[in-house]
Amino acid sequence: MMRNKKKKSKGFFRENYVSSWNYLKESKNYIYITIGIFFIFTLVGFFIPPPDSIAEQILKFIEDLLNATQDMSQIELINYIFWNNLQSSFFGIFFGIFFGIFPVVSAIGNGYLLGFVAAVVSQEESLLVLWRLLPHGIFELPAVFISFGLGLKLGTFIFQKEKIRTFNRYFWNSIKVFFFIVVPLLIVAAIIEGSLIVLLG
Repeated sequence: MMRNKKKKSKGFFRENYVSSWNYLKESKNYIYITIGIFFIFTLVGFFIPPPDSIAEQILKFIEDLLNATQDMSQIELINYIFWNNLQSSFFGIFFGIFFGIFPVVSAIGNGYLLGFVAAVVSQEESLLVLWRLLPHGIFELPAVFISFGLGLKLGTFIFQKEKIRTFNRYFWNSIKVFFFIVVPLLIVAAIIEGSLIVLLG
């Protein structure tokens, strides 16, 4: 009896994991689009400075974030990083329902923010210091790109002939990818980032 339950459990996870990867491959073009948007606006953020008022707001946001996390233990930091990224990734998929606007805007905003921070750091110190930025977000990028890409694809259901059927297919496959691929990636990313941030101090 227990053996049959274990087999069913293994079969369930294997089937859904394979199904998630197949949908991921099917959605690769949308993921590539969000990656392209992200890196284009990373370059924009690096080479084109914003108005002083916006720059001050961005720097204030970063300062508040650093202050909020500086006294956290390694476990607290890992937990903070994981839940923050989990929320961002889930919203990236779910709010893609509205014509895929939210994931595109998020890719633009996050890309620009990364470019701006990189520019500020390189101007104040040197390009060699940029390697210290890597633990602060680089490891969860694959999960974030997947989420934004799936959110973008989800928003295209409105342009399909069988809108309801297409929406249901896109939505439930995206949820499967979220739980079977994105969440594990975010767990690994949070552990690596939290540990490196504490280590690099």
